[in-house]
Amino acid sequence: MKLLLAAFLAAHAFIHISYVTPAPARTAGGPEWPFEMAKSWAVTALGIDPALVRALGTALVIVTIALLVAAALATAGWIVPAAWWPSLVVGGAIASALTLAVFFHPWILLGFAIDAALLWAVLVADWLPVSP
Repeated sequence: MKLLLAAFLAAHAFIHISYVTPAPARTAGGPEWPFEMAKSWAVTALGIDPALVRALGTALVIVTIALLVAAALATAGWIVPAAWWPSLVVGGAIASALTLAVFFHPWILLGFAIDAALLWAVLVADWLPVSP
């Protein structure tokens, strides 16, 4: 079960790479790519420089991946101390939620739900997958 949770945390982390990789070619009648930094409301509604928004987004993606992968390693009992798990999950979920909020697209609502569930598990339920 620990390895399944570790894989889930890593998968949630690595989906964020989609924000910094080129979008696949759009097919006729195909859906739009939901991981688009240039279409952020911070750019369109607030008029913030797209380069600044991209830099912020890239930093958030890096932080999200680093923290959630470290949480996955702590869950599996590899390299990262289990005692760090709550802080890593909270930090990773917050960074993920910020990324999803800044670059909002309706398709990524599941990501918000995952982040909320992780925060609830740590902050409300005081749950740990491993003994610290």
